[in-house]
Amino acid sequence: MPFIPHSEADVRSMLQAIGVASIEDLFDEIPASLKIASLERVPDGLSEMDVVRLMKERAAQDGTPLCFAGAGAYEHHIPAAVWQIVSRGEFYSAYTPYQAEASQGTLQLIYEYQTMLTRLTGMDVSNASLYDGATALAEAALMAERCARKGPRRILVPRTVHPAYRKTLRTIVELQDIEVVEFDYSRDGASAGGVDPAWLAAQDFGAFTALVIPQPNFFGALEDVDALTDWAHARGALVIAVVNPMSLAVLKPPREWGADGADIVCGDGQPLGVPLSSGGPYFGILACRQDLVRQMPGRIVGRTTDLDGKEGFALTLQAREQHIRRAKATSNICTNQGLLVTAATIYLSLLGPEGLRRVACASMNNTRALRDRLSAIEGVQVLFDRPVFHEVALRLPRPVAGVVDRLAGDHIVAGFALDEDYPELGEALLVCATETKNEADIERFAGALAAALG
Repeated sequence: MPFIPHSEADVRSMLQAIGVASIEDLFDEIPASLKIASLERVPDGLSEMDVVRLMKERAAQDGTPLCFAGAGAYEHHIPAAVWQIVSRGEFYSAYTPYQAEASQGTLQLIYEYQTMLTRLTGMDVSNASLYDGATALAEAALMAERCARKGPRRILVPRTVHPAYRKTLRTIVELQDIEVVEFDYSRDGASAGGVDPAWLAAQDFGAFTALVIPQPNFFGALEDVDALTDWAHARGALVIAVVNPMSLAVLKPPREWGADGADIVCGDGQPLGVPLSSGGPYFGILACRQDLVRQMPGRIVGRTTDLDGKEGFALTLQAREQHIRRAKATSNICTNQGLLVTAATIYLSLLGPEGLRRVACASMNNTRALRDRLSAIEGVQVLFDRPVFHEVALRLPRPVAGVVDRLAGDHIVAGFALDEDYPELGEALLVCATETKNEADIERFAGALAAALG
């Protein structure tokens, strides 16, 4: 039976208080022509047993394909203990700490998460997460504009940033009169597949608030973050780093980029213990320098002591919350994605710094082996001669869409077709390998790809 908290007497009392005869009268502004009597294509309700059977049948249709796709969401091994612990009632049902004193366990977990994120990024402070990497970038841009307070409302974004991130950024900030200026990446020489600092230094973009720097970029390539950071700072702008948190186990943290480091760091936390789950939910990370913290959206948990000298945790900043600040809130995103942050915290705790480094190194080694094996196939070329993390872009001698479909029939997710977002690259495919792949997996992929091209 459905859970309806209000009795019929409650409903009658509320309707009488507001002077309305029925609930239907609350929707009388909806034209009758737009109302429907029933949902013809929605089937009747099923019993629990039938629903379970249906869902198992639907899940079985997905199968267990061999996945070499990345493009922002990555298949990493998740220790069984992670979600076994996350699913415990203490975590599963208590992840929205509006009453700080009543949620000490959850607050401590968020505090530990924030500590781990600051150590990964090198930044001074981290919030308690956002929706996903794309909205985290948009929030970082809005934060940068609040920190600037005056001057041009312009954000520079290279096309090597994830296409979905760029679309989300435009959607959120353009209606707030913030101009998003995109610029191209290099096609030639050693700088191909990334932003050429020499080219950038010769450009005149005028005044701008912030430069977005992806590391690694959407092609999996590593940008010259030191030169790009110094270029932006020399022009009085902030630097927003978009990172894959897994890569920070082996790459220089954003706080050490250039002479003064990045100012704001964002990205998607999905690689840290969150399954692919057909596209979500994931969670966004956001960290910054101490002097920018008052403009950071999201909750921040602090550690303190009570009157008896016992350790305790409390929400020390939640200025983004409209339930606290209303129209003055720095953001109206109303979730901290706490359950996924819980998974990430447990994942990081189980692996530790050395375990995380091993995962990152294994992913890089597997990607190198994948690149070498696939590029040995006749007609397959590596697009960019540039260091990569665990993704690489390839050019195929045949239409990429047909190849991807053909390999899907072989239960292989071949990668991400780049032709729609980057038509100038021709028939290009972005492939990825993580620590979950082995030599047999790579050989199976190579054999299927060779057959599809042959």
